[in-house]
Amino acid sequence: MVIHIDERKNRVPSACGVTGIMNTKGVRMTGNDIVTSICNMMFRGNGLGSGFAAYGIYPDHKDDYCFHVMYGKESSLEAAEAYIEKNFEIALKEPIPTKFVKTLKHMPILRRYFLQPKEELLMPLLEKTGKREVAEEDYVLERVMFINREIGDAFVFSSGKDMGAFKGVGNPDEIAEFYKIPEYKGYLWTAHNRFPTNSVAWWGGAHPFGILSWTVVHNGEISSYGINRRYLENFGYYCTLSTDTEVISYLFDLLVRKHGLSFDDAANVLAAPFWSQVEREDPAKKEYYTRLRMIYGPALLNGPFAIIVATNKTMIGLNDRTKLRPLVAGRKGDNVYIASEEAAIRCVNWELDEIWMPNSGEPVIVELKDDK
Repeated sequence: MVIHIDERKNRVPSACGVTGIMNTKGVRMTGNDIVTSICNMMFRGNGLGSGFAAYGIYPDHKDDYCFHVMYGKESSLEAAEAYIEKNFEIALKEPIPTKFVKTLKHMPILRRYFLQPKEELLMPLLEKTGKREVAEEDYVLERVMFINREIGDAFVFSSGKDMGAFKGVGNPDEIAEFYKIPEYKGYLWTAHNRFPTNSVAWWGGAHPFGILSWTVVHNGEISSYGINRRYLENFGYYCTLSTDTEVISYLFDLLVRKHGLSFDDAANVLAAPFWSQVEREDPAKKEYYTRLRMIYGPALLNGPFAIIVATNKTMIGLNDRTKLRPLVAGRKGDNVYIASEEAAIRCVNWELDEIWMPNSGEPVIVELKDDK
């Protein structure tokens, strides 16, 4: 007797799908492959959230910060735009291009802004830090946090340079069609198909999450969200999007951009080895792990997770320290792939030079070879 099982009825909690593609020489590619890859894992979601992040998509405005903002009502748009105009020089503002998709409901008002900080307002931070890039990024961070925290029904969901996040409540094919993802060209793409288990499904709560040029897509749950959130508030990061994943993008910005940790160091903070493992290390490594844990204990991520983190020059894949969620990586020539499943990689590039499964807590770090 043959028993047929409908896989769509046998779901695994937190079975979200994540995928990423990066060309290490900075060659820009359309969004077709990332859409194909994430749609290959359609069964991992339930239609309550999907999204994409893309890098290198705004070459005509590559030196401007690009805010993607969603509004729940016109009054929120008016208040946020007044604040943006007060704090930034606006090179261009316009609706985010979209297409009508009859299956999508309750879409927010979507706008994008290409911006530069106002020089006279930036000067105090510049004098304090002595580094223009750091001052600009801190300036933008503070103002994104203000909008998201203080202006009701206004949410900046993307705020980096030459990149953008596109997300909403729907299946990945619907969100891709809505935002016209195949029409963009970028050298780094990530995508997410959501199966929410402990947070609300709404447009701002879909993945990716980001701040500045950081974006994160995540499969799993962050059970340490409470302590992570309180820790981040000490440094001016506020979680307003009603989901545990938000802390991950802020932690990467804090650890790597502000504190200067390497990606390996950051991975050893967020997915720190157990103390029993540390005790078995040689004295130098034992001291290293102990020091990181003593300094950054509240940044440890507990719970099952597989994440893909991206920024302008880097893509990182990382599992939790017991590998409770799947993650696979592959390479073909200059293209590197990270996904929840091997099938999501092979459906866009069957012949690979190599494919492997990273160990628990072992980061896959992919870096841009050319300066883009």
